[in-house]
Amino acid sequence: MQQNLNYVYPQVFWVDGCTSASASSPSAPPVTPFPPPVPDRRTKPGHNRERRSVGFLVIFMLILLALTGVGLSMFQIFHLEKELAELREVRSAWPEQSMEKEARKAAHLTGNPTQRDLPLEWEPISGHAFTDGIQYHEQGLVVNETGLYFVYSNVLFRGSICSSQMLTHIVYKKNPTLPGSHVLMEDKGINYCTGQKTWARKSYLGALFKLRKMDSLHVNVSKIALVNFEESKTFFGLFKL
Repeated sequence: MQQNLNYVYPQVFWVDGCTSASASSPSAPPVTPFPPPVPDRRTKPGHNRERRSVGFLVIFMLILLALTGVGLSMFQIFHLEKELAELREVRSAWPEQSMEKEARKAAHLTGNPTQRDLPLEWEPISGHAFTDGIQYHEQGLVVNETGLYFVYSNVLFRGSICSSQMLTHIVYKKNPTLPGSHVLMEDKGINYCTGQKTWARKSYLGALFKLRKMDSLHVNVSKIALVNFEESKTFFGLFKL
């Protein structure tokens, strides 16, 4: 027996890159098309280089900022150390200045209306009166340290009858080691009224003197009854330069 060896081969066509069986072979199974290729999602080499460049730039900027901050901090520290040294120098001079202020002597006395005799008596404590490093003793100011002093005295004379008598205002000093007294300043007033029933005349004395230790200063007037003893009108004082 002879077998029929004549086979029919199906025709194959290429369509869009895919194979398909010919219609002449209906018995052949359909061919499934290949899926499209999946795109490569990995970053391209050029993009990687750009990212690395940006990263290096950011790191460089951060390092530059850090170095700048360190430099500014060192500059500020140096500046602060300089200012601190200057403040220490100034503060080291404070005790000397304080000692100078403490060593300064001064006194201001105001009129005392209860007095009855010369030289003039004064109020050393109440009101504007004070003594600082100067002693008020026996109606005068006693100097306990040799030096230059500015001495001043103001007296207001006032009366209700105009007379021709002379008004005298004197500041003098005494020292227990020297005899007598020595006039430092003097003011004499004449023709201070012209027939009015009431009158007033101010006499001010002030000058710089070199005084010795234990010198005592006093104020004398020609007539106590004509002196106005208000503290703003009649006063006496000194201070050491």
